[in-house]
Amino acid sequence: MQKTLFLSPPSFDGFDGGAGARYQAKREITSFWYPTWLAQPAALVPGSKLIDAPPHEQTVEDVLKVAKDYDLVIMHTSTPSLANDVKCAEEIKAQKPGTQVGFIGAHVAVLPEETLRDNPIIDFVCRSEFDYTCKDVAEGKPLAEIKGLSYRDPDNQIQHNPERDLIHDWDAMPSVLPVYNRDLDIKKYFIGYLLHPYISFYTGRGCPAKCSFCLWPQTIGGHNYRAKSPEAVGKEMEQAKSLFGDTVREYMFDDDTFTIDKPRAIAISEHLKRLKLTWSCNARANLDYDTLKQLRDNGLRLLLVGFESGNQDVLDGINKGIKLEVARKFMANCRKLGITVHGTFIIGLPNESQETIEETIRFACEVSPHTIQVSIAAPYPGTALYAQAQENNWFSDTSLLAESGIQTSTLAYPNLSSAAIEDAVERMYRRFYFRPQAIIPIVGEMLGDPQMLVRRLREGREFFAYLKERQTGAAAKA
Repeated sequence: MQKTLFLSPPSFDGFDGGAGARYQAKREITSFWYPTWLAQPAALVPGSKLIDAPPHEQTVEDVLKVAKDYDLVIMHTSTPSLANDVKCAEEIKAQKPGTQVGFIGAHVAVLPEETLRDNPIIDFVCRSEFDYTCKDVAEGKPLAEIKGLSYRDPDNQIQHNPERDLIHDWDAMPSVLPVYNRDLDIKKYFIGYLLHPYISFYTGRGCPAKCSFCLWPQTIGGHNYRAKSPEAVGKEMEQAKSLFGDTVREYMFDDDTFTIDKPRAIAISEHLKRLKLTWSCNARANLDYDTLKQLRDNGLRLLLVGFESGNQDVLDGINKGIKLEVARKFMANCRKLGITVHGTFIIGLPNESQETIEETIRFACEVSPHTIQVSIAAPYPGTALYAQAQENNWFSDTSLLAESGIQTSTLAYPNLSSAAIEDAVERMYRRFYFRPQAIIPIVGEMLGDPQMLVRRLREGREFFAYLKERQTGAAAKA
């Protein structure tokens, strides 16, 4: 077994490692998700170490001090962070040339040939679902025999091995929680809508939905939801309680759609109630009242819901599979049951116009989730949206973010410029949050929890600084 370091490299100030996926942009407020995608293979490799540099404020120099003691370094990367991550790999190799360096993530899974060709410093990349591929490399198996691997052979030629099957026996997958406990400081992880400290992780992968913009089902996880049994998750949560005690205030199940299998979600929630744990999860905006009530009664506090748009043509154009009237009823049920909702929206999807943007802003204000996130449509390689943008010549730029980390629009339409898309983000935030219906619940939350008061005041300062930075960037482009 090679001594293996799993690394999420240092990045720009304000970087958010969104759900372990090296999110493409700086968030409006300090936010750090757990590096689940790295922690899972780390849990499979005995004696390995996980470094999540951004939330722990570790520099390249800090990483190098640790990396010198390792023979194999596996780094998580993404389309916008690749250049930054390659520089870190170069530093690691310069310090210790014999170090074997591999990359994982959606970008290299989709573009293995280009990644290896353009970046000679990388020895291999793991395609598709890479957990056991990483394990095979760490065990020292000949690279030519490892499924799902693309690599340089001794003659410096790029080779692509056969694909690896997706993982179906998820009960056999070890928990990431001991890795978190061993290598991470859980107090370094913040998400504005989750209680602090929180922990997020997956109980399965894959999503049956066919949203054209969504990266992970189209590149790594697939559309078949494969997951741990309720009994296995129950045991994992017992382990969580023994590891973290009462320190963790909330557990976030970050499966793409945790509630897609309703009987399973309810069975898991019964374990959570038994353990007296507060929890949250992702959900689609079509979950029925009875299921919502059972989950609420078993400790559910918050749902993260992707509404995306307030225009039905835009939703239909991305294969969202949700009707606005259904989403309205879902929100009414959540409000009736006292379930908090964090809503996510995307500006700049196909069929977008100034009119549809206005409809989205009005819809968000109408259904009024507790908090929102507004992103710009990001066409990642490997997604249907990327192919659609290429086919229709919608690309206005190749950069998904500015040097500061602020997300930019790479798309433009005949009736909607990239600048108009970027401007709409700030407009939507201001219109949504500068309303009594949004302000009063947040103030009430602050008054009822001293820790939340301190957090919201800090987040308020960061939010206004973010808006100012976005304004400055827009003025510079004008």
